[in-house]
Amino acid sequence: MIATIVPTPAFLARAAALGMSFLCLVACTFDVAPPQAVAPSQAVAPSQACVDDERVLDVGFYAFFAPVSYAADEDPESEGFNDHLGYEADLLTALEAMEGVGLSFSRHPIAIWDDIWLQSAGPQYDIVGGGITILDSRTQDATGNKVVTFTSGHIAFRQSLLARAEDAERLASHDTLTSDARVGALAGTTGEFRLLELTGLVDADGVLAAGVRVDTPQGTVVADGGAEYVITAAGESPILAGRQRLHPPAETMPQVIYLGDELGEVELLDALGAGTIDAVARGEIGNRDAAYAHDGSFVVTALDDKVEYGGFTLAADDAELASCLNEKIDWLTDDRRIGYGEWREDPAVFMRRAEMWNDGAR
Repeated sequence: MIATIVPTPAFLARAAALGMSFLCLVACTFDVAPPQAVAPSQAVAPSQACVDDERVLDVGFYAFFAPVSYAADEDPESEGFNDHLGYEADLLTALEAMEGVGLSFSRHPIAIWDDIWLQSAGPQYDIVGGGITILDSRTQDATGNKVVTFTSGHIAFRQSLLARAEDAERLASHDTLTSDARVGALAGTTGEFRLLELTGLVDADGVLAAGVRVDTPQGTVVADGGAEYVITAAGESPILAGRQRLHPPAETMPQVIYLGDELGEVELLDALGAGTIDAVARGEIGNRDAAYAHDGSFVVTALDDKVEYGGFTLAADDAELASCLNEKIDWLTDDRRIGYGEWREDPAVFMRRAEMWNDGAR
């Protein structure tokens, strides 16, 4: 796991050799304005605090999504597991540094990805983050009631595959994947859903193609093309819970292997290195970071054209706080002109924006 976000000389040299394509890919996506996930309930004056009475907000953060949001130590029993690092960690720290805003966070690691976005609706967390893509379906609980709201998008994602360098040509796009390809995924992510959608294993509504065999803890089930067999980025049919492997019904579709119940995407990267899977389906940011960290033995392929946006979740009745956070996040990101690419190049960029706020530039 990466212990620091400051680019190394080796990283910069590789980036230069690629014409800085990494930074461009992650930064230039902000040319497309993301949708506002929360409509401000009222105008918020720049000097108005987001909370009253020096309230400390409990923030749950996903612990295994380097470099966006991760724990300093991946061992849940270690003291370092409580230390929040990454892009979102620095964004939250800059929010705390903005004078007059009144934000103070107590951060708590979350090891399980499943339905992480809904945890802000419970009593334990006021805010939840960790590279969570904004989807309306993720604001609803199992009964269809809206229980959480998203802040506006502050980070752009595109899905991709991470493969070993020797497999780059064979796994160059989703169209080239065959039943021989073993693609690892974390259940309940947009990385999983886009993989399934782009390879025809599910349709746009998440309905599994007829004939897909799914290994589950209760045994193997076979999809019949009906609504009882659905996988989306917000959940799945009960019969598919805890899925372990998808077997394709055609040679033009890949196998999908599910890992990460204990250590999240760390397990996927370990499996790729060990050769037990051929690719990892997840966002470009994490995949590119892993490729550089492994010094060229991993490569990013099959970059998706679709752009997604990530935000934080809060309880649905905390819309006023969400609106205030939106204004302050928009200041720190300069209305989304500053994104992951700029932070990757200079991790202090959000803190400098906070200092400009404090100097009256608002």
